[in-house]
Amino acid sequence: MYVVTGDEMHQIDRYTMDHIGLNEETLMENAGQAFVRQLSLILTGRETITVLIGAGNNGGDGFVIARLLMEKGFDTETWVIPPANRIKGTARKHMEIYTQCGYTFHSYEKEQAVFSEKAGKGGIIIDALLGTGIRGDLRPPYKEIIKRVNASESKVISVDIPSGLPSSEGAEVNEAVMADHTITLQAPKLTSYLYPEADFFGELHIVDIGIPKKAFKEVAPFRKLVTEEQVKCTLAGRETSAHKGKAGRALVIGGSLSMTGAPVLTGEACLRAGAGLVTLGVPESIHPIVAQKITEAMFRRLSEDQGEITEKALYKDMDLSQFNGLALGPGLGRGNHLPLFKRLHSFEGPLVIDADGLFHMAEELSDWAANPRPHPTVITPHPGEMARLTGLTVKEVEKRRFEVAREFAAAYNVYVVLKGPFTIVSSPDGSQWVNTTGNAALAKGGSGDVLTGIILAFLLQPHSAIHALCNAVYIHGKLADKILETHDLFSVNASDLIQMLPEVIRSSRY
Repeated sequence: MYVVTGDEMHQIDRYTMDHIGLNEETLMENAGQAFVRQLSLILTGRETITVLIGAGNNGGDGFVIARLLMEKGFDTETWVIPPANRIKGTARKHMEIYTQCGYTFHSYEKEQAVFSEKAGKGGIIIDALLGTGIRGDLRPPYKEIIKRVNASESKVISVDIPSGLPSSEGAEVNEAVMADHTITLQAPKLTSYLYPEADFFGELHIVDIGIPKKAFKEVAPFRKLVTEEQVKCTLAGRETSAHKGKAGRALVIGGSLSMTGAPVLTGEACLRAGAGLVTLGVPESIHPIVAQKITEAMFRRLSEDQGEITEKALYKDMDLSQFNGLALGPGLGRGNHLPLFKRLHSFEGPLVIDADGLFHMAEELSDWAANPRPHPTVITPHPGEMARLTGLTVKEVEKRRFEVAREFAAAYNVYVVLKGPFTIVSSPDGSQWVNTTGNAALAKGGSGDVLTGIILAFLLQPHSAIHALCNAVYIHGKLADKILETHDLFSVNASDLIQMLPEVIRSSRY
């Protein structure tokens, strides 16, 4: 399923009409029909419903919705906010169909006092005011109406997107409908996966309005959702003749005197996620501590200074050719200068750089850009780490998560896993995938180390890098969703997630 901006959705609609031949009246009718089918799952049948209609196509959808609700016998009142003569095109056609069916509507322009008296008295408000066409500040009377809607006691259900919200990233949110539910049409809109915008959507429902797949392929939006079906189809299996070496030899380099647990979490997650052999490369002084925490791993004791590994440890203490994949960074520390590029560029396997590894990578970005690795390189920054890599502020990264991640992936020929409430996976070829599993239980130290281990293990299996990454972030989020069946949100630790991995991977496979 694609994730689109409003402009991309308009292009898809236009292709559907101009090249496939489905006319706009049909698409609008389909939209209203699909909306009401989903709405019927939310309604009890006893509510009073108020449909608020604007001038554009979102308002046209509103006329279809109001008509269908009245046909079904719901107690429905329709309010048209602009003067009726300003409703044009296909929206006007559906207004005429509405009135020709014998239904009437209230004019906000003529009955403002009545609207003010009735608004906000409970029941359901259907927001069909503005849709994805919003540009700039709200004009009167929409700003005042939206404030009244938000202050009401009513349950609010928006058509496609809460009115007042932008449908692409980077814009300011000044005033917008705070919906309890949003029933979005055909494809989710970009801002439903950004914060603070996502808070305005409430519970998101996506309904099919009959736009053919060909229209999406022709317009070619580059963002998609990671879905359960996709994960089931792409999770790697294992040959019956496999042995531990064939299942992947993983190396995790990290740990320091102040962060002994991070490489353990990564190593354990890597083992649980399918790696055949896992070796932890850690500072010599913490080896006795780490070795007590993980039974199945092997170890490389590395040269150190002040409890952190040194340049010598990277360049002389290990033969990287023994390993099929490498993760560097969990608990690594920032005290010693660690030039990574020259050492890691020639490594012939997937490379995952996380946590403090990204700190050291940021010192050599010109090298990474000038001579990209020929093998998959994955970085897994949180917004703060992404800000340091790009020279932006955290606020700027969060405001343009999709754009920032996509541009960085292309510029440095890396896969970017930009962590957050909706983790975004960006490929060097420009494609992006949005993950919707997970919850705030992951806001705990060590959860990112677990993700790094899962990613490394999946990259060692026989499937594409992008499938490995999408599957890893999906399952990592699903761990957090599953564990809330038995744990409180506050009480989940990273090690709890690892214990859930066998069950969640199995359930994602079958």
